[in-house]
Amino acid sequence: MLIRSLAFAALIAVAGPVLAVDSDSPLAQEQGKTRPLIIIARSSVDPDLVHLKDALKEPANQQGFTQRNMVLYTVVNTIGQRDGKNLDPQATMALIRSLSLGAGELPKTILVGKDGGKKLEKSGRVELKEIFDAVDAMPMAEKEAAAPAQAAPAAEPASGKAAKGAKASKAAPQSLDD
Repeated sequence: MLIRSLAFAALIAVAGPVLAVDSDSPLAQEQGKTRPLIIIARSSVDPDLVHLKDALKEPANQQGFTQRNMVLYTVVNTIGQRDGKNLDPQATMALIRSLSLGAGELPKTILVGKDGGKKLEKSGRVELKEIFDAVDAMPMAEKEAAAPAQAAPAAEPASGKAAKGAKASKAAPQSLDD
């Protein structure tokens, strides 16, 4: 009986942290649903953070952000937010751990795909156009963009040929990566 109890306790001690790491990260909850954009800065008045936040306030950029199924995470001095709403400290630390980042002076911007993999990681200033271009280059984004384009051929015959050509090129095996 004692041996069973010890074996069970050892199993829990080994498996518990492994299972907890997967389930407590906010990025795990976003996987398959949204594309998280994470900005990590030392100060809320960091010029690169302020520049990106100001760019996201413009109506055209807000629309592009939501159309691409993106969500904004910011971490400033271990205080995390998701779309302006505070995260608890455990969720913030889990977010930082899941990114496996090294230390650095410059702010970091990380774009995570719907598959959970890092698609863009930059230090310093990043332009919103660069982020949007990275999302648009992802296979899932191309698939989502092709759906509205296929509905348009009835209205415009010239674009219909382009859509058919795009549809034929989509017949090739696609990667499941985002």
